[in-house]
Amino acid sequence: MRVPSRKSGHFDVDLETNLGSLKLDNPVMTAAGTSGHGAELSAFFDLSKLGAVVVKSLAAYPFPGNPGPRLLPLPGSMLNSVGLAGPGVVAWEKDYLPRLRQSGAKTIVSIWGKTVEEYAEASELLKGHLDGIVAIEVNISCPNLKAKSEIFSHSPQATRSVIEVVRSIGIPIFAKLSPNTHLMAEVAEAAVEAGACGVTMINTVLGMSIDPLTASLELGGGGGGLSGPAIRPIALRAVYELKRRMPEIVIIGVGGISSGQDALAMMLAGASAVQVGTATFSDPKAPLRVLGELVELCARLGISRPSDVVGYAPRGMKITSGFETLSDAKAENR
Repeated sequence: MRVPSRKSGHFDVDLETNLGSLKLDNPVMTAAGTSGHGAELSAFFDLSKLGAVVVKSLAAYPFPGNPGPRLLPLPGSMLNSVGLAGPGVVAWEKDYLPRLRQSGAKTIVSIWGKTVEEYAEASELLKGHLDGIVAIEVNISCPNLKAKSEIFSHSPQATRSVIEVVRSIGIPIFAKLSPNTHLMAEVAEAAVEAGACGVTMINTVLGMSIDPLTASLELGGGGGGLSGPAIRPIALRAVYELKRRMPEIVIIGVGGISSGQDALAMMLAGASAVQVGTATFSDPKAPLRVLGELVELCARLGISRPSDVVGYAPRGMKITSGFETLSDAKAENR
């Protein structure tokens, strides 16, 4: 997909993105859990203009999630304890998938389970309904289940077991990883060895908020997951370190991305594509805006293919162009 830059005359930016065997028109997606189960954001922009839409994580069965309150805005971030509430795969296929297909969006379905068998069941229920679904994101890292032992991505062995039972679905799969473990690299290696096309990183960071006036926890589920710009440095480092250790791995970067500069930084760190999540709560058009800003920034820097600069930072490479340097562009936008 080639997009001409408005600000740079006829300079075209080729946005085609390859995530292993998955081909996308551009590298910007929504993030699971932040824009609904289906085509909710279509009220604000054409979903088919994104690389893909990633839907909220689904289990094989309906799940109520955690008690309220579930969301807590914080300076530069958000704390949530939604707890993977959802209608289940069967109801989602009936009530949400048709509108996604009508929108023309490429859909990535996020699935979860409390056991390996539940992951297998969720993927089996999706078989036969894959029209318009281009990949599966396996959420093995949600911090909002009551038993932290249920975070599969804290264990390479558990991660391997989940990916092995899901891979028979026959479309690309990506393992969504947790930043809340020192074993992230080992988990990523296990996921890829078991058959994952790549990894999505990072999920939310474990956090908590206490009201000092009442001494009570401010989320109904107790602790929660921190997201938004505050975790972007954590996500950037995680992507950078993994790409440096595993240069060939395919990474989808997520965590605090709210601008084109954020997206390009994540790609320079090693992400082949990015997801926009928490930013949609204040700006439902954020994913499309980020895509537009990324195109303009690449044009200004003389980057004709964003995919060409993926992993520049871990490799010690610099961007040089006849336009501007990154620091010039950053200074101009201040």
